[in-house]
Amino acid sequence: MATDTLKSSAGAGGASGGLRRLLLDNGALTALIVLVVALSALSGDFLTTDNLLNIGVQAAVTAILAFGVTFVIVSAGIDLSVGSVAALSATVLAWSATNEGVPVVLAVLLAIGTGIAAGLVNGFLISYGKLPPFIATLAMLSVARGLSLVISQGSPIAFPDSVSHLGDTLGGWLPVPVLVMIVMGLITAFVLGRTYIGRSMYAIGGNEEAARLSGLRVKKQKLAIYAFSGLFAAAAGIVLASRLSSAQPQAAQGYELDAIAAVVIGGASLAGGTGKASGTLIGALILAVLRNGLNLLSVSAFWQQVVIGVVIALAVLLDTVRRKAGATAAPAGAGGGNKGKQALTYVLAAVVAAAIVGATSLLHSGSSSTTQKVGLSLSTLNNPFFVQIRAGAEAEAKKLGVDLTVTDAQNDASQQANQLQNFTSEGLSSIIVNPVDSDAAGPAVRAANKADIPVVGVDRGVNKADTAALVASDNVEGGELGAKALAEKLGGRGTIVILQGQAGTSASRERGAGFAEGLKAYPGIKVVAKQPADFDRTKGLDVMTNLLQAHPDIDGVFAENDEMALGAIKALGSQAGKSVQVVGFDGTPDGLKAVEAGTLYASVAQQPKELGRIAVDNALRAAEGEKVSETVKVPVKVVTKENVAGFGG
Repeated sequence: MATDTLKSSAGAGGASGGLRRLLLDNGALTALIVLVVALSALSGDFLTTDNLLNIGVQAAVTAILAFGVTFVIVSAGIDLSVGSVAALSATVLAWSATNEGVPVVLAVLLAIGTGIAAGLVNGFLISYGKLPPFIATLAMLSVARGLSLVISQGSPIAFPDSVSHLGDTLGGWLPVPVLVMIVMGLITAFVLGRTYIGRSMYAIGGNEEAARLSGLRVKKQKLAIYAFSGLFAAAAGIVLASRLSSAQPQAAQGYELDAIAAVVIGGASLAGGTGKASGTLIGALILAVLRNGLNLLSVSAFWQQVVIGVVIALAVLLDTVRRKAGATAAPAGAGGGNKGKQALTYVLAAVVAAAIVGATSLLHSGSSSTTQKVGLSLSTLNNPFFVQIRAGAEAEAKKLGVDLTVTDAQNDASQQANQLQNFTSEGLSSIIVNPVDSDAAGPAVRAANKADIPVVGVDRGVNKADTAALVASDNVEGGELGAKALAEKLGGRGTIVILQGQAGTSASRERGAGFAEGLKAYPGIKVVAKQPADFDRTKGLDVMTNLLQAHPDIDGVFAENDEMALGAIKALGSQAGKSVQVVGFDGTPDGLKAVEAGTLYASVAQQPKELGRIAVDNALRAAEGEKVSETVKVPVKVVTKENVAGFGG
């Protein structure tokens, strides 16, 4: 698939030589084989057709991004902006096609042009502005993400149906994202191995000064290299948004790190001069296989991050050992003999892996369990409210004898879609989902519908898909209650500021809308500032500190969750609960302690443990074919110092 950039200096022959080439000269491939064999032995659900296709789909976006980053890293550069550029390109496509009525074909071209333009800006800043690649692309990361939020106003935009087919399957089984990944990989291999600019990338990465002295127009080449990276980022963004049926302004956050990791795991050097498309593909597959397998094995969401980091380090260490064992650099475009040997090695690897996997699959034959298995995908576990939902769900699952698997989407709609796909391929009895975004969860939930797996929504609903039940409190009603509580505490007059949640999330939109609606009844209350603090306590502290510089005489604060409210209290110091009244949302343990202490006037409590408990109960009943209510409302309650002692949470 790509030009080899390394060849073994050892002359081992025969079977032992082939084995050595497999284990040493192809470190990433060896790591992938070991992972596949190990996960096949540990989980009987891993080696199924549906699950293997899931892995391909889940690797697609990272692989496409990584192919573009391969060009940059081969030329000794770095591109930290690809995730943000992917989100911006998808947002431009959705906004222009749906909001502005631009024909879909032109909208797609505009999105691709956006990616190329971002890459050209990076290349110009690096080549002609003399900025280090790290700084230039870090700046573009922020600019592109900001523009995505500006264009979308922080809300997801529905994707055109004609483009959303990129997230579908051909013939009902072959995922289109996998086909796009293969095509982009072949293009990458061709560019690196068969074109002048590909040879220039290796030359610049090997020794930029020597390349310049030999007549290469290095500055112009770098413009083209970063333009390629932007083009591939745009393609990845379109594929990602197609999978989610919506352009998410916060999509692909952190994907630049996955892309870089895939390239490095695949054998490329951050110093430049080496790298190939096949290695990058293997690196992306390693990350996808690892995440998929850890989900199937019900590994804790927190431990998953530790394991993934360790495996990345081990994979790169294996490549380092290979180099020290005698591999030497070979010029780009090395002869067909090396390509033949590489192909033979891949075939040998496939045969060995298939034989071992076939043997390990016998371990799972005939095994069965009567225990009901339920999956719970939470939008995040980096927030006490959702930790409380998990606690309530786990307590109820233990009581009912249910095997509960909990995953953390880390506020990433794409990652949650992957987790839901894994649950579906695992054949669970039922699935509980707390969507990062209601629209984005739709396609994955529809796949569960086709597999006849009942799905229960918790806290937030799922759009354009069937759910057996929705267990939720009303965020809009809660926002209205929060407005009433704060306004009445202030006597109907005063100035307030609002700390908003993470832009693009349904919880932030709904709570903000409810608060604005509730405030209409109190014309004497004036909102002097609204700023996002991303549901985070530290950011709540920082944002509130900044707002106090411009508005030192405010009378009240409404925070869309307790974490931000607690940060605001810290910034207010002695004013909190005295001259400035603060209202939070969620009723978390720390929030209730602050209410009891008097620094937080009130929290709109949602009883998260009760949400988790009822969700598991309904999921089990739905799995057993019992009738459940379509909507189960858990009452919200304004908790103040007067009633906090009797609140059960």
